[in-house]
Amino acid sequence: MAELLHTQIRIPGMGCASCVGRVEGALRATPGVCSAEVNFATKTADITHEASFDEILDALNTAGYPAATRQIRLDIDCMTCASCVKRIERILQSSLGVSDVAVNLATKSATVTYAEGVTETALLAKTLTKAGYPARPEVEDGSNHNCKIDEFAGLRRATVFAAMLALPVFVLEMGGHMIPAFHHWVHSTIGLQTSYLIQLALASALLVGPGRVFYTKGIPSLLRGAPDMNALVALGTGTAYLYSVLATFAPQVLPQGTANVYFEAAAVIVVLILLGRLMEARAKGRTGAAIRKLAGLQPKTARVERDGTTQDQPIAEIIVGDIIQIRPGERVPVDGNVLDGTS
Repeated sequence: MAELLHTQIRIPGMGCASCVGRVEGALRATPGVCSAEVNFATKTADITHEASFDEILDALNTAGYPAATRQIRLDIDCMTCASCVKRIERILQSSLGVSDVAVNLATKSATVTYAEGVTETALLAKTLTKAGYPARPEVEDGSNHNCKIDEFAGLRRATVFAAMLALPVFVLEMGGHMIPAFHHWVHSTIGLQTSYLIQLALASALLVGPGRVFYTKGIPSLLRGAPDMNALVALGTGTAYLYSVLATFAPQVLPQGTANVYFEAAAVIVVLILLGRLMEARAKGRTGAAIRKLAGLQPKTARVERDGTTQDQPIAEIIVGDIIQIRPGERVPVDGNVLDGTS
């Protein structure tokens, strides 16, 4: 037998005692619902069920009494590719009470619509953080934008430092392939073994420094059974590095003719991935700035007709069915149908 769940839903559309009866009837008729008690005073429904929450929401919508919902936006870290987007969407959609999820890789954010009282913003953020994607509610004071600027500056410094470490490794190993005389010069001056040790030192500094991010994020995702791009980079560069260390200090254990080092492969892969992320972050920054400018054009409040009076309400508190007054020259705050007036 499936585990029974106890859920409380707020239903603001009930206007009388007969509404209570209709809501209770719709809920109790839903397969998997064991009991449903509706409180008209608090406009809530206490439900014991084993049915999926989506089925309960569908039953309320069909009966004409939709559950009260909220929409929040989460800023999410460590989201790097399309597989991360799908994983985050799956995690959020499986959370109790969530009815809709839209994840945006460009802005590293998720817009979540959920039923009031069933879950909380902090719980959704905690669930994502536990899954390896640190999340927090979006703030409007600009601190998140400043954080992204600092993040871009840090990524640029890491990319430049990684390139400075990788360049000598690449020249020492690949220079001889492009210019045979350079190979002979290295062999006759510092020697191949010394060249390998120099490459080892530089590659180690690169992987421990700028390349550490791929291991701190990739290895845990691999252990969770949900590998992402960080895990692929960690596996590729780690394998090349460990094989090269073995070829440097114990070449006799390898088949004859295969004791070659690939420090430059590990180093160059890290640099190229960091460079790609730097270019991506720059493009996202420009896109985000354009989106923020566009969002800034939307009014923060709207003039709403309720109970025979007109009052200013925040955009987030406007619900379907509200009548909005717009004066000549004002910006239109929300989507809707024109009931009266011309422009």
